[in-house]
Amino acid sequence: MRKLLWASRFMHWLRDLMALPEDDPALAATQLAALSQYVPAFYLVLIFNLTSLAITHMRVAPPLLGRAIPLLLLITATIRLALWLHRRRHLTPREDAVRKLRAARRSGVVLGSCAGGWALLLLPYGDVYQRLQVEITVALTLLTCFICLISLRSAAILLGLIVGVPYALVFLSAPQTPVRLSGAGTVLVLFVTLQMLLRNAADFVALSHSERELQRRQRETQLLSDENSRLAYLDSLTGLPNRRRFFAELEQALSDAAQGGRCLAVALMDLDRFKGINDMHGHAAGDRLLSQVGARLRRLVGEGIFIARLGGDEFGVILRDCQGGAAVRQFAADVRHVLEAPCIVGDRLATISSSLGVAIYPDAGGTAEELFERADYALYHGKQTEKGGMVLFSREHETRIRAEARLEQAFRHSDMESELWVAFQPIVDVAQRKVVAFEALARWQSPELGLVSPGLFVPLAERSQLVCPMTAVLLQKALAAAREWPEHVSLNFNLSPYNFTSVETMSRLRTLVTGSGLAPSRIEFEVTESALLDDFEHAQSCLRELRALGARIALDDFGTGFSSLSHVSRLQLDKIKIDRSFVIDVHSSATSANIVKTIISLCDNLRLDCVVEGVETLEQLHTIAALGGHFIQGFLISRPVPAEAVAGLIAGFEAAAPHAA
Repeated sequence: MRKLLWASRFMHWLRDLMALPEDDPALAATQLAALSQYVPAFYLVLIFNLTSLAITHMRVAPPLLGRAIPLLLLITATIRLALWLHRRRHLTPREDAVRKLRAARRSGVVLGSCAGGWALLLLPYGDVYQRLQVEITVALTLLTCFICLISLRSAAILLGLIVGVPYALVFLSAPQTPVRLSGAGTVLVLFVTLQMLLRNAADFVALSHSERELQRRQRETQLLSDENSRLAYLDSLTGLPNRRRFFAELEQALSDAAQGGRCLAVALMDLDRFKGINDMHGHAAGDRLLSQVGARLRRLVGEGIFIARLGGDEFGVILRDCQGGAAVRQFAADVRHVLEAPCIVGDRLATISSSLGVAIYPDAGGTAEELFERADYALYHGKQTEKGGMVLFSREHETRIRAEARLEQAFRHSDMESELWVAFQPIVDVAQRKVVAFEALARWQSPELGLVSPGLFVPLAERSQLVCPMTAVLLQKALAAAREWPEHVSLNFNLSPYNFTSVETMSRLRTLVTGSGLAPSRIEFEVTESALLDDFEHAQSCLRELRALGARIALDDFGTGFSSLSHVSRLQLDKIKIDRSFVIDVHSSATSANIVKTIISLCDNLRLDCVVEGVETLEQLHTIAALGGHFIQGFLISRPVPAEAVAGLIAGFEAAAPHAA
């Protein structure tokens, strides 16, 4: 029973040694590749040894053994050598590797066995030296076989069994003691070599597995690296490339355009009124809107058209080989087309549009930075003049940039204390025909440029981050002037959206109010709806701090922004100012009249003061009075006047007001 168990274990061990990697094509391919490097050397040794034995025995052995058989073996070995040399130059597919290993083992074992058998058949012929030659030749051939077939151990084992065992029996059974000892030594060397072969073969398999595992991990690492790289250049919300990828692509496109002498257009695009939508429905709804817009814009991406999201609702476009403005205008039309269908925002549909600013290389600039800045300027200009359209950067814009740069340079180096001053425009109670407040308006008298329009330097101050120190200077001057007014006349002062972003500025404004000597209840801070859109909660907190001092809050330009009723309900307002756009045709348009009347009624119901701005004609004044308006402001009453003229205006108004009414 024990013998059967040992026999079963031996057969199982032998079967494992003889097995080919049928279920591991990759290992089979590796073994075949290694085999193709060493088998040609084995065949060269075999051919040489066959030739040497044939030469020494052709005269002593029968013709069949001395000539015919060795010639056939040499031809076969030469053909196999040529096939293996050819195989070294051609990569074998993995699926064929096992089949070719099996064929190589079969042909190698058959040829080696025949050669070994032929060599042993030569032993009876020749003298002692020729017998020694056979012994050495067979031993060296087997040794070469073991070394060259390290990656195909089953073939080496089979040859060792088929050739080595008979070889050992022949020489160990020889009557001469020296022959037996020599044979025993040779067999021992071959046995040790075979043991080393088996270990090295196992190491080869383990090394192959380790190498493939390392390659697998390298592939995984590379895939992860590629994915990280892709994500680093991808905007996850829209699926479009991100800002970093845009500028990398722009540099490459600019280089290609410069080398090929071709046109290149850079377009910047943003969504009109997106901030209002975001504020009305929340950031989650805004993100869903951007995701829908991104999906639509991806449909426009194609050869020569690259679109990326730069941040917020701003997108960047690169148009290669644009051939001037025609291709740009066509792209703008395509953008309008893909965005014309309403988007889902919250639980409703919203129609959106976009504005584009475009700069074309090389006319608008020669570097990526110049093209981007000029496209940004064209976009800014378009947002100010024609929302929903496309503005192509031109020489006129270049002239404006230079003028604005000069203006900015002058403003940055200005002495705000001496150059800035405040003009005041009265707000009048229609019923009582008296001035109840003055709105403070910024003015800049530049020694270099003269009197500069606030429409120029106020936006400039906001863009150049100088609006906060400017606000503090203007408020200080306005408070000083208001101290000279009658107790019933209040001061209205405008705050910029940028004032709310600076903790230091808001603290400075509160300090100025408390130290002015003017009752805070006579101070009214005006904010526009646009000032609240970026961060409503923070702006609301800043306004609460001003109210805590006793100051009043007015919402300016009512009706022109988003969420007006939402702001009215959430802010602790004291006054609403109706935008002048509703007043222009209030006397001739029933729609405008109804809007003004509705807002006045809303203020009455909420117990808020209501000021109608932009009153310039008697017809407008009469209509507003008939609609129930209480307070008016506009050129009909007075243009803005310097502080020195306020007292005279207050004193003389009661005489002039009845004629105006």
